[in-house]
Amino acid sequence: MAANNYTSPLSERYPSKEMQFLFSPDMKFRTWRRLWIALAEAEKELGLDITQEQIDELIEHKDDINYDVAKAREKEVRHDVMSHVYAYGQQCPKAKGIIHLGATSCYVGDNTDIIIMKQALILIRKKLINTIASLSEFAEKYKALPTLAYTHYQPAQPTTVGKRATLWLNDLVMDLEDLDYVLDSLRLLGSKGTTGTQASFLELFEGDHEKCRQLDKKIAEKMGFSGCYPVSGQTYSRKVDSRVLNVLAGIAQSAHKFSNDIRLLQHMKEVEEPFEKHQIGSSAMAYKRNPMRSERMASLANYVMSDAMNPQITAATQWFERTLDDSANKRISVSEAFLATDGILELYINVSSGLVVYPKVIEAHLMAELPFMATENIMMDAVKAGGDRQELHERIRVHSMEAGKVIKEQGKANDLLDRIAQDPAFNITKEALQKVLKPENYVGRATEQTTEFLNGVIKPILTANEDQLGLTAEINV
Repeated sequence: MAANNYTSPLSERYPSKEMQFLFSPDMKFRTWRRLWIALAEAEKELGLDITQEQIDELIEHKDDINYDVAKAREKEVRHDVMSHVYAYGQQCPKAKGIIHLGATSCYVGDNTDIIIMKQALILIRKKLINTIASLSEFAEKYKALPTLAYTHYQPAQPTTVGKRATLWLNDLVMDLEDLDYVLDSLRLLGSKGTTGTQASFLELFEGDHEKCRQLDKKIAEKMGFSGCYPVSGQTYSRKVDSRVLNVLAGIAQSAHKFSNDIRLLQHMKEVEEPFEKHQIGSSAMAYKRNPMRSERMASLANYVMSDAMNPQITAATQWFERTLDDSANKRISVSEAFLATDGILELYINVSSGLVVYPKVIEAHLMAELPFMATENIMMDAVKAGGDRQELHERIRVHSMEAGKVIKEQGKANDLLDRIAQDPAFNITKEALQKVLKPENYVGRATEQTTEFLNGVIKPILTANEDQLGLTAEINV
């Protein structure tokens, strides 16, 4: 039976279970309780009248959340944090009076958001590393396979299939650099109070500023962070959300570029994304093999790139020390950006690890255009044999135009080599011309560049992250 309530595709269809859990209510409320324990421990260590018995009671009930009590209380008081303080207190009667002591709602709300974003970035990072690993294997395997390269989507000089893959890889390396920078710079809000002045804590510690400073430091350490933001209003700066989503949008850009190239290559029948034995490409056209995984990547990428605008607007429009118009937008835009990016990388790993290459088709396309690209070499050889460079250049130009006309207007094969062989100015046979047409002679340093890039850039990344490797991805639908 179909569900009769709306369910977001980002809850069921695209992301992994791991990412879904990170943005689940259970993760949020468990983290609230961890933060209340950290606050109580830090306050006890700094001399407040809190007993170990009270803290032990809080620890005992940190995971068995009485959601029914919290839900009933919230209907009455219309405040989610105070409802959970109340529910926790019902389970911990000895500690009831010290839960949330001196804190404002943002102590649990904002710190939890940072903690979840950090965990989510770590998961995204793992999937990014595995995508890089998968693509690097593809680049290594096909580093010397010549293929037609394009500028303006018009045939240009040849490259190799592996070298083209390094372009996709290099984008992901830049994304990894951005992600690592933002991840390393994440800090907790800490315990800053209602307007960020720590006034309530200064009162609790009877004017001792050093204890207020130590409180932030201790909470950060207990929650696995190097520190707290040095200043804030009631909330951490909403620019943090913007920075994080810009990283996700960067990954989306890279994935979109890859998906575009794969879809174009699949149209040309040179490279295909995985296509399962019983997969249906079209409800009408049974023969079709649609690149649906790459299309889904592009679709989700569009969403993430546009979603990055939300925290930008929120950060720009906050008033003074805080306003609540960030709340609804923030809880939608941040979570959905992570869920969608997770889905994108699941697809990226799945597609890149199962790409199918058709060398004969690649060779046919390249050889159809290579005579045009070989004309400079042919002309130079003719000059060496005593020909006039300017005259030969003009004759090649004319022959090329005519050969192009035959291809476009008559649909026939490229006859440029025949025309040159029949022109006495070049003094060369068709057989000799065909020997010139070795694709590997026209790829420049593509093979060497691929090897150098994989050895110099990619292998150090994979070696440093060996413990993250081995991830596979299956698409849900």
